[in-house]
Formats: sequence, structure tokens, C-alpha cells
Amino acid sequence: MRRNLVYNVLSTQHSIQPNTMSDLIKHECGIAVVRLLKPLDFYEKKYGTALYGINKLRLLMQKQRNRGQDGAGLATIKLDMPPGKEYMNRVRMDGPNHLDVLFQKVYKEFKGVKPKKLRNAAWLKANKDFVGELLLGHLRYGTHGVNAKENCHPFIRKNNWISRNLILAGNFNLTNVDELFGELVSLGQSPREKSDTITVLEKIGHFLDDEVQRLHTWFKPDGYNNAEINDLIFDNLDIQRLLRRASRDFDGGYVMAGLIGHGDAFIMRDPGGIRPAFYYADDEVAAVASERPALQTAFDIHISKVQEITPGHALIIKKNGEVGEKSFMETQHENLSKKPCSFERIYFSRGTDRDIYLERKQLGERLTKQVLEAVDYDFEHTVFSFVPNTAESAFYGLLEGLEKKLNELKQQQTLALDTKIKPKKLQKILAQRIRMEKLIVKDAKLRTFITEDASRDELVAHAYDVTYGIIENEVDTIVILDDSIVRGTTLRSSILRMLSRLRPKRIVVVSSAPQIRYPDCYGIDMSKMKDFVAFQALVALLKEHKKMHLLDETYERCKAQEGFPKEKIKNEVQALYDEFTYEQVSNKIAEIVCPKGIKPEVKVIYQTIDDLHAACPNNNGDWYFSGNYPTPGGNKVVNKAFINYIEQKDERGY
Repeated sequence: MRRNLVYNVLSTQHSIQPNTMSDLIKHECGIAVVRLLKPLDFYEKKYGTALYGINKLRLLMQKQRNRGQDGAGLATIKLDMPPGKEYMNRVRMDGPNHLDVLFQKVYKEFKGVKPKKLRNAAWLKANKDFVGELLLGHLRYGTHGVNAKENCHPFIRKNNWISRNLILAGNFNLTNVDELFGELVSLGQSPREKSDTITVLEKIGHFLDDEVQRLHTWFKPDGYNNAEINDLIFDNLDIQRLLRRASRDFDGGYVMAGLIGHGDAFIMRDPGGIRPAFYYADDEVAAVASERPALQTAFDIHISKVQEITPGHALIIKKNGEVGEKSFMETQHENLSKKPCSFERIYFSRGTDRDIYLERKQLGERLTKQVLEAVDYDFEHTVFSFVPNTAESAFYGLLEGLEKKLNELKQQQTLALDTKIKPKKLQKILAQRIRMEKLIVKDAKLRTFITEDASRDELVAHAYDVTYGIIENEVDTIVILDDSIVRGTTLRSSILRMLSRLRPKRIVVVSSAPQIRYPDCYGIDMSKMKDFVAFQALVALLKEHKKMHLLDETYERCKAQEGFPKEKIKNEVQALYDEFTYEQVSNKIAEIVCPKGIKPEVKVIYQTIDDLHAACPNNNGDWYFSGNYPTPGGNKVVNKAFINYIEQKDERGY
């Protein structure tokens, strides 16, 4: 029966279309936190506005809008409000231009307010929403589920006890939601839905309730009344202990930001440092963002002023204004290796960060040798370009590498002239250059309004346009650099077809990232084996070399481990890739993405994992390339994804 499943999968494989980074891949969300450490009137006097906090939050979110194309939300807390007055406000928005619409709704609150009252911080705080000392913003990329306003962060867990109110937003995916959900049920809860966001909200909320009750029970015998006990809870609530207890069984990549009703706040980062988080603090403000340049721009500060939240630690901001990092790791997590996501450096984060920009250039430069070997060092008849725009930094690095090699070549040719230097020969040598051109242009998005395959494919093929008249017919080679080749659909359906119209002799597609072979389970929208062109190439190679039985055997081993604790599970898919060389897989990918009927030869070159690590030494998380997952849950996910592939289940593995 297992063998029949394998062959059924192969029989339908032709309908699985690959895709590239040129088709936007959904990924990690973005967070922004602002805590004003001075009274609100301080900011009105110094900066001319009592809306200083809102303005800074907006700027932080605007500078991270790359991290959320599906929706956005924000929440604020006002400190020390009298009972009966609303102290928590929230607004969320989805749809087109959601970030602009979100802040239009916030600023609408102040429309028509007289200038004198706009300068009165105390009046604004008492009478207008969103004027508070503690602000949390979130940008959402929905990797799974429905993109609706209700799915946007922040989420709120309400309670009449001020210190039991919890607002939560984050950039995270957990691999063991089922396990955590079961723990909540065992505690007596009945969560309203089974999602990682609600599960985390309720898990932290449960232990927040428990810590508050513990303090209340501790202080009550000493004769304090309930109002006095509230103040003692504010001062003595141990956020570090709360987070340690709540996160004990979290398995995944996460940055979670929480605001507690009375004014404490925390931003916790997973022990592996998979998801990024940075902060800035002075005597006026403490602020957090998913990307460093957002903080640099929003507060006009030097890079040296921005700190990275240590993996396994939380930045804790107490109601009294104390700011500091504290570890929340349980003992079993202390030896967990640090594996920050390398895709942040390759693609996801904005390239305005100095280190990321230089690393992307390094990624491009380290491809120089492979590229030149592929074009036989023929500078005269090779044209270099890139797609999409996010590949531009890596392209600059590739150009620098090519220029170095060309200069070496010029030097050798000049020295070879010896004493027989003639002006024309020297001029010809010095005239050699890198042929860099803008060959591909992203056209306006075409909406088809129809589902008939041939018509839809014809329109999709025109998502890009090309620059005509630059390529010498059947003589020149085109080298096109991409961020990463994930699935290959745009490459096959559009880019290669368009480039072939320029009539080059060859097309060399170069990926600044290694082959994506394994699913991600920590926040990136890459969860199904069937989608990866590298995996499709692997299956094709197994068939070609009469090794299809290995799929059966791998399936059986994966099934045998289904009931194991996640710590005991082994990644069974890795051994399949060991059957073939890196180049064999790349060559097979070239066959798969090459459209039928085009004349140019197509070659595909991938970045190596070794060069990736050399270019991005501090972000060595490479599980999507290597299969070496940073948490035990990753091995469980990859095996489940493989089982789903064989059983033809179109669902994620977690």
C-alpha cells in the first residue's frame, strides 16, 4: 500500500508548480513597543506634542511595514487611571492600506480638539483614547488561516482586576500547540479556539492570575486592605518567574510582547534566538522593535545605542520605570544552541541595517567563482541582472566579486604584453567591463478574474517585462540573480519565458540562498514538502536512479516515530538527500523550472551552506537548508510534512 501511495504522488507531481522569492513569500510578523518613562506633559513641553508616544509607535511600525502585509493593530495602556475610567484601548485593521487606515482611525480621535486642549496632556489622557504611557504595535503576516481583522494582534485577556489584564502580540510559531492546549485543558480551562496565539495568551494569562493570587494571599494576613494589596502587587509582581513558568514547554521561534493592565511590560525572545528583537532605552523612553534600523530612525540614534534582546531573556519594564533584561529559561533550555534565522539576513529584514546590507553583498560576492565557471569566464558575452528588487544588495556584491576577477584578468593580460605594449591592445584590455543591465521589470499586477488554466497562465506569464535590444542573439549569456528559489512557478511561468524572448545562448539563474529542502515551522510560510522544487528534484532523481523504495522506507520510519516524544524524534528526510550531490539536485531543478519549448540552455546555481555561514556568521539558523532544526519540535514537523506528502494531504505539519 505504501508503494502505491508513492507512485500516486508521482503521477500527480506534474501539477505541482514551483515558485521563487519573486512571488512574495509570507513570513515573520513585526512588533513595536514604546514605554514613556516621564509624565506625558514632559513630552508636550520638550517635543511640542502630548502625542509623542503615538507618533513614535507609528514611525516604528511604518519602518517595519515589510513585516506585515495582511493587517496591523495597536493597543495602549494609561497608567494610574481612576476606577471606572477606561485605561486600555485597542484598534486593529486588515485589508488594503491597513497601516494608514489604522492610524487614520487613531488620529481621528483628536480631530476637532482645540489647540489649547491638544497641548494639555492631562486632559487628553483623561478624555481621549490611545493617550497612554505604554503602547504596543503589531504588523501581521498571516502564514496560515484567514486574513481578517479578528486575527490581527494585539489580543486582550480582560479581567476586572487591573493586574490580571493581559495584552499580547508577537512574532512566533510554536510546533507543539496540541501539547500546550492539552496542558490548558488539564488546568481546567476550556480555550475558545486551538491556535498558537490564543494558547499562548491563555497560558501566560493563567500564570499571571496565579502569580497575582499568590501575592494577594501572601500580603492579606498582614492586615493590608485590597486597595493597598493592589499597590503591593504592582511593585512585587515577578515577571521573570511568571514567564519562566508559562514558557516551560514552549517549542518554537518567538518574540512575544505583553502589557499588563497596571503597567508592567515584557518582551521575551526564544532561547534559540530564532526570531529577532532589539531595544533602546534612555531616561525618557524604552522602545522595542523587530528590526534595528526602525529604532535608529525613529529615535535618531547611533547603532551603538541599540541592543539586541539576549536569546532566552525578556526585557522587563516595570510600572515604576525600571528597565532590564532577565533570563526566563528553564534548566532544560540552557544548553539550547543559538540559531537566529538566516532568512532574516537573506531576504526578510529591510536592507537598511548596516550589517544586513554588508552580509547580503557578501552572499553575492561568494557566488563569483561558481558564476564565472558557469559562463567560462566570458565577460564579453555575458550580461548580469537581478530579480526581484530585494536581490539588489546581493547583486552589488556579485558585481564587486566580478570586478575583482576582471581586474586580475586585465593585469595578467597587460603583463603578458611585456615590452610589446601597443596602445590599441592596451586600450582593448582596459575597455573590458562587466555588462550589467536592468533586464527584468516587474509589471503591474494582473488580476485574471478567471480560473481557466490556459488563460490564467498566459496572464501570469506577463507579470514581468524585459528590456529588448540589449542581448546579442544566440551569442550572449544572461546571468540573473534571485534571493532564493523556493518553488519555481514565477521562474518557469514568467521569468525564463520572458528572458528567452531576448534570444540568449544560455540563461544562468543564481540563488543567493542555498537550496530550500525542508519546511519551516517557526514563522515562515514554507511548510509543505510538495512546494519545494528542491524536494521535487530529489524525488525525480530517486525515480531516475531506481531508488523509489527509499521513499517507502522513509515513510515507514516517519510513521513509526509518530507517537514518540518530540525529543526522541529524528529527521528521517535528511538521509534521502545524502543519496545525491548538491550539484545533481541543482541540475535537476534546472530541468524542472525550464519551460518547454524555449531555446536557451538553462542552468541553476545555488549558494552553498558553508558560504552562507561565512557571509552571515551570527545568524546560523539554516534548518530549511540543512534539516538541522534548533528545537526538538522541528524534527517532528519535517517527518509529519513528509508523511503528508506521501499521503497527499495538503496541510501543514504542525
